Amino acid sequence: MTTGPAGDEATTEEFRISDPRTNDRIRVPEVRLVGPAGEQVGVVPIAMALRLAAEAELDLVEVAPNSKPPVAKIMDHGKFKYEAAQKAKEARRNQANTILKEVRFRLKIDKHDYETKRKRAEGFLQGGDKVKAMILFRGREQSRPDQGVRLLQRFAEDVSEWGSVESTPTIDGRNMVMVIGPHKNKSEAKAEAEARKVANKAPKHPTSDEVPADAPAEPTEESK
Repeated sequence: MTTGPAGDEATTEEFRISDPRTNDRIRVPEVRLVGPAGEQVGVVPIAMALRLAAEAELDLVEVAPNSKPPVAKIMDHGKFKYEAAQKAKEARRNQANTILKEVRFRLKIDKHDYETKRKRAEGFLQGGDKVKAMILFRGREQSRPDQGVRLLQRFAEDVSEWGSVESTPTIDGRNMVMVIGPHKNKSEAKAEAEARKVANKAPKHPTSDEVPADAPAEPTEESK
């Protein structure tokens, strides 16, 4: 149960998160109370909510201050803060580890080259990295940006299984760029890749329809 003042909270950057009002800092006449297991208790006087939290040896935390009346939940505030900080830390780590990979196109690109670029982009996205798709315009091609938009939109659709558009096609000097972000973050992509490795190394057992090469042949009518 949290007993120290707000100034006692961790000051390191990874633990500096928004701190809701707790316990006697909640100065309202009544709250809509949520119990420690998520059960709806209903609207109760603040004194009763504080008493129930104290009896459970937990904290009363204001989780929705703008509601009428405010919503408060009985929980372990210290544990709540720690878990929230860990999630924020993980999100920052994933963001920092994400690399922006670049895939370049010409406006007039043949089918084979396009497929090569698409497969490269899919590999980047599967690995949890973002893809910056760039069209390099030549000469009069700059007067046909609509063709560039169509090409990038087609590209986004072709890799949509692995990522989605984060920034739509825009002109950047003589080029047109679009950014596609992965559906899975770096940690998830790494865990999935490890799982595939383990699955590939696992011994494959023959199914009921498969017969080992050294198994004796079934006798025929002639051999009986």
